[in-house]
Amino acid sequence: MFIKPNIEIASFDYILPEEKIAFTPASNRADSKLLVWDKEIIETSQYKHIANFLPSNAALFFNNSKVIAARLFFEKQTNNGQSNIEIFCLEPSANFTPMIKAMESTKSVDWFCLIGGAKKWKEGILTKEIFIEDKLIHFNAEKLAQENGQYLIRFSWNNESISFSELLTHIGNIPLPPYIERAATTEDKDRYQTTYAKEEGSVAAPTAGLHFSKEVFEQLATKNIQTNFLTLHVGAGTFMPVKVATIDEHVMHAEFIDVDINTIQHLIKLLDAPNKENIVAVGTTSLRTLESLYWLGVQQFNAQQKDNYVHNPTLNLTQWEAYELETNQINPTLALSALIKHLEKTKSTHLFAKTQLMVTPGYHFKICNALVTNFHQPKSTLLLIIAAITGDEWKTIYNYALNNQFRFLSYGDGSLLWINKN
Repeated sequence: MFIKPNIEIASFDYILPEEKIAFTPASNRADSKLLVWDKEIIETSQYKHIANFLPSNAALFFNNSKVIAARLFFEKQTNNGQSNIEIFCLEPSANFTPMIKAMESTKSVDWFCLIGGAKKWKEGILTKEIFIEDKLIHFNAEKLAQENGQYLIRFSWNNESISFSELLTHIGNIPLPPYIERAATTEDKDRYQTTYAKEEGSVAAPTAGLHFSKEVFEQLATKNIQTNFLTLHVGAGTFMPVKVATIDEHVMHAEFIDVDINTIQHLIKLLDAPNKENIVAVGTTSLRTLESLYWLGVQQFNAQQKDNYVHNPTLNLTQWEAYELETNQINPTLALSALIKHLEKTKSTHLFAKTQLMVTPGYHFKICNALVTNFHQPKSTLLLIIAAITGDEWKTIYNYALNNQFRFLSYGDGSLLWINKN
């Protein structure tokens, strides 16, 4: 019988002074500091030198999700005058997934959202008028349902030649992390986005990648280090604090992943190669995507072995499923090959799925050999990932960073951590 990890979140607390938090980005992306750890702290450097700490056969995997301008502001007439209503788009409804379908929608689209000032909007439709290429657009928001503090909102507009993506570009605001209590600036529109961002859908940046400038990619190429791209659309849940005493009671947020079949086939080749110990995830989102691929593959492998196998086109990895499936001795190549079979069955070139994978101390990594990541908030699920890699050494690492002028959180510095699988 599976028993959920009974880990006290208080064990992953530390004092983070406000002056250690980076509220603005570094002047140059690659100038951010880099701590290198491999069973011990072995170097303090900068991201512009990261290629020096990677073997020539390393394969880096980046999350190319693009932050959308997910904060929308409306004005509503009330008995007391005008009231401001903020709608924060979280994720599209099932009828508008995968994410690209929602972003390319014209005329209307349904999203699950948070609402600031919800008590001031009890009924009626909110309307905003905007001009796009000299065309007057009436943009509307209508509440359809409410569940667990979220609202299902139908957005509609009167011009089918305009996509939802274009509308957000014109009227939306970049959603900075909640601890940055200021309005987003023109600089944020550029710097709270990776240089390789492509697939629209995140409401928070995959921040480990913010340090990788054009020059860093050129240095990686000079050393023949591979750069690969996959997609996990980061949800607002990444900022949710753990409010329970033990982690088994925490509900992990689900996020959309999108990985093309060529990337999965390439992963199989990497895993079958003689020197296969150098798959590096850039960011916790890339790590969760790569590890989720293994477990989704285990799901498919187990299903495909059954005589009464019925193909299910929808893939979903729940929060503790990886720990429940741990006894299955299926190597990564077999698992990923099962995903290829799934995609061939559906005549698909991309794997679209949702993952709730929660990585805690005691987790056994199946794909990743190293992680590039920022310094995370106390008592966060992201800090649990660091502890899963480093054990109690996370305390030494974070104390060192605090005492040596490292900048913390999204706009801050970061680290390269090697995973010991023994």
